[in-house]
Amino acid sequence: MPKSLPYVGIAGALVAGALMAAAGGSHGVEVGGLPAFAAVVAAAFAVQWIAFIPAWFLQTERFFDLTGSITFLVLSASALLIRGGFDPRSLVIAAAIGVWALRLGPFLFLRVRRDGEDRRFRQIKPNFPVFLMTWTLQGLWVSLTAAPALAALLASESTPPDWTLATGLVLWILGFLIEVTADAQKTSFRAIPENRDRYITSGLWAWSRHPNYFGEIVLWIGIAVIAAPALEGWQLATLVSPVFVWLLLTRISGVRMLEARANRKWRDDPGYRDYVRRTNTLLPVPPRRT
Repeated sequence: MPKSLPYVGIAGALVAGALMAAAGGSHGVEVGGLPAFAAVVAAAFAVQWIAFIPAWFLQTERFFDLTGSITFLVLSASALLIRGGFDPRSLVIAAAIGVWALRLGPFLFLRVRRDGEDRRFRQIKPNFPVFLMTWTLQGLWVSLTAAPALAALLASESTPPDWTLATGLVLWILGFLIEVTADAQKTSFRAIPENRDRYITSGLWAWSRHPNYFGEIVLWIGIAVIAAPALEGWQLATLVSPVFVWLLLTRISGVRMLEARANRKWRDDPGYRDYVRRTNTLLPVPPRRT
């Protein structure tokens, strides 16, 4: 990795965060004469940098995912309280993010503690700028993913309930249930010692090689649908959130990294090659016949 790349990554994350702050803060309530949306985006990065300090000195990644989830909780609760808008749409958005974060953060934290490490960080932790870039990118992840929700929570006026609230909530529930079920099935599968070095092909994993990521994408689509009516002008740019989540999970990390690792491990296994041929990468559908 070129020595300048981490600094470019940090700068790029800050620029992208600033652009989103400007778009999401173009309307909505203010704090001290400044857009409240911009303040919560700045807080997203600040939390990561504060958490990075002990993580660097202790050379640990154990609290990385948990910090991300806590940031979602802090930002959504802060946005709700700043505006003081306890209308149905705002309460549903805040509750949806809260339930998701309270489930995912501890789940990932306990998984890392059980495994002893997060293998993604083996080469990252010893390198100060790369490790700092990773934490900074988490600030961008929180900011872009939660953008429509935060913009809606900080809207100047509340928007009455309508079909988008019901539709978005159904999508969120569907995505959340798929993600939770897929994670539970894989955790149970790996708890069996003889399955430690095997791949799962049962449950939702018989219909999709990455059903948990599909659920994650769907639930953020649901939140974007709920938030959309409360947005106006440049705030509509925050609806890029589910597209960003899809790109992140399928093209940057997530699916891309796991598929590469699985291919290295099981590429000579006829059963695995057959599983890949029959099973969709993301969208859960009945396996194809061979």
